[in-house]
Amino acid sequence: MFRTALRNVSAHKARLLMTVLAVMLGVAFVSGTLVFTNSLSDALQKQSAKGFDHVDVAVTPRWKEGEGGKTGAYHELTRELVDASAAVPGAARAIGTVQGFTALADKDGKLIGDGFQSQGGNYWGAEDPRYPLVSGRAPKGEGEILIDSRTAERAGYEVGDTVRMSVDGPVLEPVVTGVFTTDDGNVAAGGSLTLFDTASAQKLFGKAGTFDEIAVEAKDGVSDTALRAQLEKALPSDAVETTTGTRLADDQAKAIASSMSGLKQGLLVFAGISLFVGTFIIANTFTMLVAQRTKELALMRAVGASRRQVTRSVLIEAFVVGTVAAVAGLVAGVGIGAGLRSLMGTLDAPMPDGPLVISPGTVGSAFVVGILVTMLAAWLPGRRAAKIPPVAAMSALHATATTKSLVLRNTLGALFSAAGVAVVLAATTMEGADGQAPMGLGAVLLIIGVFVLTPLLSRPLIAAVAPVLRVFGVSGKLARQNAVRNPRRTAATASALMIGLTLITGMTVMAGSLQKSIDKMAASALEADYMVSMVNGRPLSSDVEKELKRADGVTATSPMRNAYAGVDGQDEYLTGVNGATIGELTDFPMAQGAFEVDGTRAVVDEDTAKSYGWKAGSAFTLVREDGAKRKLTVSGVYRANELVRGILVDTAVLDPHASEPADMMVMVKTADGTSDATKEALEKALGANPVITVQDKQDLSNEIAKMFTLILNMVYGLLAMAVIVAVLGVVNTLAMSVFERSQEIGMLRAIGLDRKGVKRMVRLESLVISLFGAVLGLGLGVFFGWAAGELVGSRMATYELVLPWGRMGLFLLLAAVVGVLAALWPARRAARLNMLQAIKAE
Repeated sequence: MFRTALRNVSAHKARLLMTVLAVMLGVAFVSGTLVFTNSLSDALQKQSAKGFDHVDVAVTPRWKEGEGGKTGAYHELTRELVDASAAVPGAARAIGTVQGFTALADKDGKLIGDGFQSQGGNYWGAEDPRYPLVSGRAPKGEGEILIDSRTAERAGYEVGDTVRMSVDGPVLEPVVTGVFTTDDGNVAAGGSLTLFDTASAQKLFGKAGTFDEIAVEAKDGVSDTALRAQLEKALPSDAVETTTGTRLADDQAKAIASSMSGLKQGLLVFAGISLFVGTFIIANTFTMLVAQRTKELALMRAVGASRRQVTRSVLIEAFVVGTVAAVAGLVAGVGIGAGLRSLMGTLDAPMPDGPLVISPGTVGSAFVVGILVTMLAAWLPGRRAAKIPPVAAMSALHATATTKSLVLRNTLGALFSAAGVAVVLAATTMEGADGQAPMGLGAVLLIIGVFVLTPLLSRPLIAAVAPVLRVFGVSGKLARQNAVRNPRRTAATASALMIGLTLITGMTVMAGSLQKSIDKMAASALEADYMVSMVNGRPLSSDVEKELKRADGVTATSPMRNAYAGVDGQDEYLTGVNGATIGELTDFPMAQGAFEVDGTRAVVDEDTAKSYGWKAGSAFTLVREDGAKRKLTVSGVYRANELVRGILVDTAVLDPHASEPADMMVMVKTADGTSDATKEALEKALGANPVITVQDKQDLSNEIAKMFTLILNMVYGLLAMAVIVAVLGVVNTLAMSVFERSQEIGMLRAIGLDRKGVKRMVRLESLVISLFGAVLGLGLGVFFGWAAGELVGSRMATYELVLPWGRMGLFLLLAAVVGVLAALWPARRAARLNMLQAIKAE
C-alpha cells in the first residue's frame, strides 16, 4: 500500500501541484513570520544589552508616600546622591542621567524621524564613556549640543552647523559641537539622539538639579550584586531603589520579546487564515482524486485491502505532499523573512544589525503545519473512499451522497448558523470588551454553519443567474449545470474565496463607519477652529498657549492640560481647561446641570459620575500633586466622546500645585475662522516649529482617515495571501474537473460544440463559482461589520453604520476577474483535448 501511494503521487504530480502551492504559501507565511520576528527580537535584544555596558547597577527614585498612599510624585535624585553612589568602595564611577523628548529638524525644516524615537539626554562631564565622540567636543551651555552619527549622516550635519530643534514647543537653534556613536535602539530604529550638558538638559526637561536615574559602574573584580549591596547600605532605602544591570537587560529582553509576540501573533493569524483556506483546496483535490480512482480502490478492497489500508494510502499521499510543501514553504519563508528586513529599511524603519535567525522551532513549525494541515484535510476524503462497498464502487464512477447524509449535513449547518447568529446578536447587546469573546465565538459558529450549508445554498443562488447565462447559449447552460452538478465541490471552492472576502468586507465596513463617526464627533463637540498639538502626542509647553494668545486674530484659547490628582481617595488624571473660554471652544451635550468650570466648580462625564455616584450639585475633595486639598462642586454631567472625557477643572485649580503642567492640546478660535492664511499665521507665531501641528477639523479627519487607510491596506495586503490561495483552489478544481469530464467534453466536441464554446463553458463555470463565493463573503462581511459596529457604538455615541457600496462593488468585480483569470489554463486545456481520445477515456 505504501508503494501504491507513492506511485499515485508520482502519477498525479500535475494535479497535486496546486495543492502543494497552496500549502507552501501558508507554510511560507508562517515560517517567514517566525524568521522575521525572531530576527528582529534577537537584534533588538542584543542592541539593548549594549546599552547596559556601562550600567552595573541603576539607582532610581521611589514614589513618595502620603496619607492615602502614593502622592503622584517621586523622590528626587540629587547630585548628592550621585556623589554618594560614586563614593562606595566598589564603584568605578557614577553618572546621573537625564532624559526627555528632543525633536531635531533637517536642513529643510522637516522633522527627522517620526518624533516617537526622537530623544534627548545629558552628556556627563568632558568625556562620557556611554557616548564615544567621533568628532568635536563636549557641549557647554544651552546653545550647544551633540548629535548621533547616524542622524548627522542622514541630515548632512557637521560640527559647527546651527540646527533647529524643540523640546516641548518653543524653537531652539543651538550649534553642533560634536558627533558621537551610540547603540541606542531608538536611533537604530530611525530616531535621533541629542545630548546637552547636564545643567542644560535638567533645565530644558524641567528637572532642575535632579536626575532620572543614576548609572553606577563597578570596579574590576566587583560583581553587580556586591555593588548593589554596597549602594543599598549607602543610600536611603525609602527614597531610592537599586537594580542590577543584568536584571535590567533581562527585563528589557522580556519586554522586547513580549512586544514582538503581539506582532508575531497578528501575522500568524493571517497565516492561519491562508492555511484554513488552503484546507478547502486540499480536501477538494483529494476528494476528486479519490473519486477518479474509485474503481481502482474498489479493486484493491476486492483483493484483500482493508478499509484502514485504503485510508492509510490516501494519508501517505497527503504526507508526501505535505512534506514537499513544508520544505518548499520553509525555504520561501526564509526568503520572506529576509525580504521583510530589507523592506523595513526602505520604509525608513531600519532594523538593528544582526543575523537572520532560523530557530529549530521555526523549522519544526513549518513541517508540523505543512504535514498536519495536509493530512487532516485529506483524512475525510480517504475515510469516505474506504467506506464505499467494492461492488458499488466498481459499478459507478461516483458514489452519490445519500439522502440521510444530506439531511444530516443541512441540519447541522442550520444549527451552527442559528447558534452563530444568536451569539453574535447577544454580543451586540453587551458593553465594550465584554462582548468581544462572544462575538468571536458567534462569528466562528456562523462561518462554519454557512460553509456546511453552502452546497444547499449553491443551487438557488446559482439558479438566480441562469437568465444571464442563457445569453451565452449552450455554453452558459452547460456552465450552470456543471456548477451545480457537484454542490459539495462547488461549495468548497467558493468557500475559500468567501473567507477572504468576509474578512476584507467586514474590515472595510468597520473602517468606513468609524471614520464617519469620528467626523461627526468632531463636528458636534468642537467649536474651536484649530487644535494645536505635538506630532508624537507628547505634552506641549505651557508657553505655546501664551504665544497663541498673542497671535493676531485669535479670540479664545484653552489648553487640555493633564494633571495627576487624588479624588475621594482614588487616583485620577484630570483635564485642566480655561474655564472662561471653554464654553466657546466646545459644545458637549449635557445630561445634567450646566457646563460651568471655574475655581470651585467642575464638570464630569457620565461614566465618571456613575462610578463615583455623583450628580449635578455633588461635592468632592481634590488632592493635588503636592498634597494640597480643594473642595469642588459638580456643576454638570456631560456626554463624553473619544476626544474628551473625564473630570474637567479650571487650570487655576491645578497649576500652582503641579510640578510639570502638560498640555496635550491647545484649542484655538479665530476671528476669521479657518483658512490657509490663518493657519499659516498661527504656524508662524509658533516659529514654524517642525514638531507642532496646527489642525482644523478637516485636517484632523484627514489624519484619522489616513490612519484607517494605512491599517486597511495592511489588512488587504495580509489577506491577499488567502485570496491567492483561493484562486489556486479555483484553478485546481477546474483543472481536475476538466480531466474528470474529458469523455463528456469529447462528446460535446463531437456533436458540434467548438473550441470557443468549450472555453466559454469553463470560464463561465469559474465565473459563477467565484461570484457565488463573493456574494456569500460580502453578505457575511456586512453582517459582521454591523455587529462589530454595534459593539463599538456602546462606547461611541456618534457611531453610525456606513456601507461602502463602491468598494463592495469593486470586490464583486475583482471576484469576477479572479474567476475569469483562474479559468484561463483549465479552459485552454479543455479546448485542446483530442475528442477521439477523450471519448475513449475512462
